[in-house]
Amino acid sequence: MAEAILKRIAAGDRDAATDCLDRYGGLVWSIARRMLRDQNDAEDAVQEIFIDVWKNAGRFDEQQASETTFIAMVARRRIIDRILRVSRRVAADSFEDVLIEPESRDDRVIQMSVEAGQVADVMRSLKPEQQKVLQLSIVQGLSHQEIADLTGMPLGTVKTHARRGILQAREALGLTGKEVKV
Repeated sequence: MAEAILKRIAAGDRDAATDCLDRYGGLVWSIARRMLRDQNDAEDAVQEIFIDVWKNAGRFDEQQASETTFIAMVARRRIIDRILRVSRRVAADSFEDVLIEPESRDDRVIQMSVEAGQVADVMRSLKPEQQKVLQLSIVQGLSHQEIADLTGMPLGTVKTHARRGILQAREALGLTGKEVKV
């Protein structure tokens, strides 16, 4: 088996950076475009992500996650940091604009924040095994097989915990009977 690209980057292999861009450029670009509305922001984010990947290549541990998962996690974290940084900036609104109840300016961010809090509460109400499986799946992007390998749970048990956890979360959030992407 060939040495991981991230291990090669950490060792100073100059060709590894090009290999990394070739192999993971599409993945990082798709994550950036999905999470960021503006194409220019997405392009800037992709550059920041690869710089971050190269700086942190030495932290990659193939026992913890696949190279793809590691890069996807770095990408998500960098984009979330970018979104939070932008949302914290003080807008240059006029005094009148500040006094008017916003209709759409930050409603989406506020709504996402409220929903995230609700989801966190629901996650804490699930069984520990369900929490672990969903956290590894949703937050870290691991497949059911990767979760089974990491936790030592049988694959069927991982799938059961994931399915039941999602169903319980949907019910607790009042999403039963509605079309929801999971």
